[in-house]
Amino acid sequence: MNRKTEREFTFKLLFMTDFYEKKELTDELLLYFDAPFPFEEKEDDSASYEETKTLKESVDDEDRRRIVARFVEIIDKIDEIDERISKVSKGWVIDRIGKVELAILRLAVYEILFDDSIPTSVAINEAVELAKKFGPEESYAFVNGILARFA
Repeated sequence: MNRKTEREFTFKLLFMTDFYEKKELTDELLLYFDAPFPFEEKEDDSASYEETKTLKESVDDEDRRRIVARFVEIIDKIDEIDERISKVSKGWVIDRIGKVELAILRLAVYEILFDDSIPTSVAINEAVELAKKFGPEESYAFVNGILARFA
């Protein structure tokens, strides 16, 4: 699995954190990998039963281990990450940032501050791409503006 795909899985896990209490996250994490997952994207987002598998089947054990490990590392540092986001996002309280954008920012800030194997420019670019794919129309500009302050 490439880093882009791994990053997308991690983003999706981070997105769900705001909907559950910390004590529920372990169970939800296990359920996440058992969720139905379409083999390929379709224009109308429909998939027949035969075209569906679970994430557990599509992600090998090593990929799953890396995704979960990264997720846990980010969750362990989430208070520090949120504090850093708050410092640079003038006029925006963490609670007012959209959940999609916040999950993307948390992942990118983690990569910028704590993952020396990922250059800052790559972390920012990948975050912008995630925002374009999953966020509202202009969320990529917001994400880029916040992360530019870390560069």
